[in-house]
Amino acid sequence: MDAEVGRAAFRLGMLIFLPSLVLLLFVPRGTAEFVITVVTLGLSGLYLAAVVLAVRLMRR
Repeated sequence: MDAEVGRAAFRLGMLIFLPSLVLLLFVPRGTAEFVITVVTLGLSGLYLAAVVLAVRLMRR
């Protein structure tokens, strides 16, 4: 994976991960918005983990 592509993918993942993490502080529990925020946080976390894994595997 090219370094620029890896950086762009990581930034895209952080663009989704960080705001959803902040939103968890303000969204009331038990609402649909909370569930969507948790799902978004989980999926973006998986995406970031996949990007980091792909970059590390390509470095070898």
